Amino acid sequence: MNHYHFRTFILRGNVVDLAVGVVMGAAFGAVVTAFVKDILTPLISIPGKANFGDLALQVGGARFLYGDFLNNLVSFVLISFAIFFFVVKPVNALMNRFKTETATEPTTRECPECLSSIPIKATRCAFCTATVSPTV
Repeated sequence: MNHYHFRTFILRGNVVDLAVGVVMGAAFGAVVTAFVKDILTPLISIPGKANFGDLALQVGGARFLYGDFLNNLVSFVLISFAIFFFVVKPVNALMNRFKTETATEPTTRECPECLSSIPIKATRCAFCTATVSPTV
């Protein structure tokens, strides 16, 4: 195998961007999980018990760990809450603040004969072949 091709593949922008995104996503996931586990979950446990891990239901020989499911469900809701209010909302507000609207000139117009969309500078319609006056 030619090492040149492998090096070219690895150094392509898409591969590097993807690798950076995966690493940053994993690091960000750890931060959000720690925030939920160490900050938000204790807030819920102030009025009572927040750890449902020991809750289980025994039916015959099967043991259903519904407490573990409840813990994961609460974690999911809290992580979703944290991401929405601490990441999505601020980023959207920031993007809206810096959004620049540019008025672009139209590049097409309607043919007066067939109402198809044609370039502004066209002198003949590509659809119905009618002669049209160019717009400047």
